[in-house]
Amino acid sequence: MNIKEIKEMVNLMNENGLVELEIEKDGMRIRLKKTSSGTESYGGTIMVERERIAQPAKAEALVSTEIIPSKNVEIRAPMVGTFYRSSSPEAPPYAETGQITEPGQVICIIEAMKLMNEIKSEIKGRIIEILVDNAEPVEFGQAMFLIEPL
Repeated sequence: MNIKEIKEMVNLMNENGLVELEIEKDGMRIRLKKTSSGTESYGGTIMVERERIAQPAKAEALVSTEIIPSKNVEIRAPMVGTFYRSSSPEAPPYAETGQITEPGQVICIIEAMKLMNEIKSEIKGRIIEILVDNAEPVEFGQAMFLIEPL
């Protein structure tokens, strides 16, 4: 991971009001945590902890948590917010069970800090199950869709 990627993570934290963020990528785990003096405006520092993951068995275990044994893939929430299936209450849902999705296709919206963030599919596949109800809160990393890769 390079400094540009870390700066992007810091911007993500600031834009979404996150205090702590942990990401694992390419066998390295990075944990960002804001520290402040207790005032409302943030004036503290950001601590960066890097941990190299040396055990291949551990890395394989992490991958298996994202893929269901039947090879179906979970699409997880990239942020904390409110899950919406459509752009407005009157609009049709972006995705339905049984629908085929393409990479880059919008499948839902997560509202965070009054901003509507379009969530796009990263794979081509058939939606097996929608795991979150409309207008329900989601946590970072929470499974939202179960997709069968095609």
